[in-house]
Amino acid sequence: MNLAYRDVRHNLFRFVLTCLGLGLLMSVVLAMIGIYNGLVADALNLVKAPQADLWVVESGTKGPFAEASRIPEDTREAVERLHGVSEAGNITYQTVEAPFAGKTLRLYVIGYERDRPGGPGDVVEGRKIVQSHFELVADRDTGLIPGDTIRLGRNRFKVVGLVEDTMNSGGDPVVFVTLADAQTLQSQLAPPAARVQAARGASAEIAKTVAAVVARLDANADIDAVARTVRQWKHLSAMTQADQEQLLIKSVVDRARRQIGLFLGILLTVSAVVIALIIYTMTMEKLKQIATLKLIGAPDRTIVGLIVQQAIALGMVGWAFGLVLITLTKDGFPRRVLLEPYNAAVLAGIILVVCIAASGLGVRAALKVDPATAIGG
Repeated sequence: MNLAYRDVRHNLFRFVLTCLGLGLLMSVVLAMIGIYNGLVADALNLVKAPQADLWVVESGTKGPFAEASRIPEDTREAVERLHGVSEAGNITYQTVEAPFAGKTLRLYVIGYERDRPGGPGDVVEGRKIVQSHFELVADRDTGLIPGDTIRLGRNRFKVVGLVEDTMNSGGDPVVFVTLADAQTLQSQLAPPAARVQAARGASAEIAKTVAAVVARLDANADIDAVARTVRQWKHLSAMTQADQEQLLIKSVVDRARRQIGLFLGILLTVSAVVIALIIYTMTMEKLKQIATLKLIGAPDRTIVGLIVQQAIALGMVGWAFGLVLITLTKDGFPRRVLLEPYNAAVLAGIILVVCIAASGLGVRAALKVDPATAIGG
């Protein structure tokens, strides 16, 4: 006869309510894990999108993601002439807010050269950009669909295609435009500002710059040697694809990683305290029954099993409720929540250890019970 099972059946309603409460805690824990995974995945997707081997940026910067980088547009031609480089492309990044359908969209605009590295990957709906101006490819999370038009700066752009899961580390969905349109968007002044500049006699011509040059190398090229060659030009720096990914993890998302890790630790501690208090309360309510078990000769392992099994049941049922809840609601979060199977498995292992440790308070109280309590009433 399983005493833990019979006791749960006897107090089923309270047990289910307790599991639901723990399930809410577990769903928050899983949500924080998923948000962190989504943050890292979005950052890495953005840097992996150009499928580049080498990133050429402004000397002394960690651009274009960790900090600003501005290099002359004609740098791409110099990079292409290097031994081992098969193709290269200019690329720009900027954040804009654009009105659409009565609301304001915050977008991460990537400008690239058509038929060169840096453009969108697989277009899941519509087509890629084929015209030189005023077309864009948007991430599906923008809410745009092919055929829509949206105003960026002083020009209107037509949506011709959609991509998926392309956002920056801040959760802003990406739109792709041609490099010329992106440079115009960066340098374009509002009419009043343009008139002031003209009145001051300032030149309307602004040197065209880009954030980075992305290059793909030949299969047998030495990427480190090419990077060293680029660094010999004092105004430029070069990072490999692996360097760029490491920089994103260690610099751009590091603070968010540590903050989420601290929050997870607090939540797990709260869960342990809650489970310990619940098990202790349930044990104290059963002291007379435990004394009776001792009086009739029940071994200590039977009493310990009763308490530990209930603690594990609370944790595992709460974990299952939390997993189901976050699975059903994660698509409604304002930014991507990415949960991997191993995340849920690791959390289950942690909860198992927490439950066993938290049951110690109840076990201690149960083992101290005097069997004579059962007779004394």
